[in-house]
Amino acid sequence: MSTQRVFVARLTGCTVFDPAGDRLGKVRDVVVIYRRDDPPRVVGLVVEIPGRRHVFLSIGRVTSIATGQVITTGLINVRRFQQRGGEVRVMSELLGRRVYFTDGSGEAVIEDVGIERDRLGEWDIGQLFLRKPKTSASPFAKGPTTFAAWSDVRESQVPGEAQSAEQLVATYSELKPADLANTLLDLPEERLLEVAEELPDDRLADALEEMPEDDQVHILEALGEERAADILDAMEPDDAADVLAQLTEEQREELLELMEPEEAEDVRALLKYAPETAGGLMTSEPIVLSADATVAEALALIRRHELHPALAAAVFVTLPPYETPTGRLLGTVHFQKMLRYPPHERLGAIIDDSLDAVPSTASAAEVARLLASYNLVSVPVVDPAHRLVGAVSVDDVLDYLLPEDWRSHDGDEEALAPATTPPRTTAAKARRR
Repeated sequence: MSTQRVFVARLTGCTVFDPAGDRLGKVRDVVVIYRRDDPPRVVGLVVEIPGRRHVFLSIGRVTSIATGQVITTGLINVRRFQQRGGEVRVMSELLGRRVYFTDGSGEAVIEDVGIERDRLGEWDIGQLFLRKPKTSASPFAKGPTTFAAWSDVRESQVPGEAQSAEQLVATYSELKPADLANTLLDLPEERLLEVAEELPDDRLADALEEMPEDDQVHILEALGEERAADILDAMEPDDAADVLAQLTEEQREELLELMEPEEAEDVRALLKYAPETAGGLMTSEPIVLSADATVAEALALIRRHELHPALAAAVFVTLPPYETPTGRLLGTVHFQKMLRYPPHERLGAIIDDSLDAVPSTASAAEVARLLASYNLVSVPVVDPAHRLVGAVSVDDVLDYLLPEDWRSHDGDEEALAPATTPPRTTAAKARRR
């Protein structure tokens, strides 16, 4: 049997199948152990199974690795993966690590790792894909790349020097926010913060919105006030308000002062509402248009890629001004109804004014009953003067009704059963994008 080589960055994301062809999950990392005189030995894969649970798949259970797929014996232990002493994860810990050539020719950074299956069926690290320092002063230039055997390099990290996380960030670029959040939380503490430092503000903001509040606060505190304020600017106002609500009043004010004034104003407005009310659950940025706006204009706004699907299901028609708190709410126009009218039709002619809005003081239970009774995905929220102040979407209500630790019960239906009384005291609205 000839030697088989697979590069880990390409292996990550591949689907894992059992012998019958049924899908079991996706590869998220490769686990190796170091040896004294030989290249590190592959001991298994970290596989993400339904429920976003990361489990360990022994390399001995892998019968085949082909293009885009991994075939196993079908036996997978669904216990959550726990990294043991001596184990090193290639994607999480090796990529981005600095190495030095044993011949004294300089240094390089590991960009990918090739694992090889020998004639006995065992997998080792066989080859490294490395990038040397750039030779041009241009900010767009990159250093030359080369391949090297494990024996041709040595690791020598300067104490206190952070390993580059750029390559790992690039590998995570295609992950959905919820998957990225789960992947980040599965990293070792030091590596998690390194990657968080490298992620763009909007990408990290999306991931934080999918995390439990304790983890959100921990990461933001580790990043420092200036960067934390930038991340909060990039978050949805209601999610930013939820995070800030967990901080002391002094910390909260410091971060609000560092945020962009317009973003901080929206967050301050949301912080005024009790967390278990419609005002505490809502987003302050629904789609708002005038009665003279056309169907074409409304559909153009709905097409914005960053808009949450639940909020894209309807537009709210008000009197001026058209930013929350708006003028008096006139009614709602649903996306499906707009599709039945020509592009030039005015929204004022097709308003649905039969459905009452909810006051900002309405309880989360009242909002949930309204959404369920009328099969809605969002509902407008108004102040005592009937001005639109925001909208509550169905995902906001689900987050309120689910147990506070629902993220830790991957696939556990009994643990996720609705409580007989509202189980939460804070509105942790981690959005499902």
